[in-house]
Amino acid sequence: MKSSQALLLALLLCSSLTVQATEGGSGDPRYAIQNPPAYAMIGDLLIARPLLVAATVIGAGVFVVSLPFTALGGGVGDAGEALVVAPAKAAFVRCLGCTGEGFEQRE
Repeated sequence: MKSSQALLLALLLCSSLTVQATEGGSGDPRYAIQNPPAYAMIGDLLIARPLLVAATVIGAGVFVVSLPFTALGGGVGDAGEALVVAPAKAAFVRCLGCTGEGFEQRE
């Protein structure tokens, strides 16, 4: 077998494996590939992301104002997660147009 035929055979095998991985998959949601339509990406870019960035900035301000009270109650971590981290992850880590939480690693 010539080297070009072996290379072609290897490429065909690899491409068939990727097709199986994207179509069937293992059924595990960690490996599910989201393929959002173009209108979802445009809406996410023009509407959702600016609102999420604004929510992150406003949440950071509210977090700083509420910090003395949450420190007394012992909920600083929960308040920071809810007011700052969650909107920031949704704004900056999530893929464009995706609706799921692809940024969280599940065990």
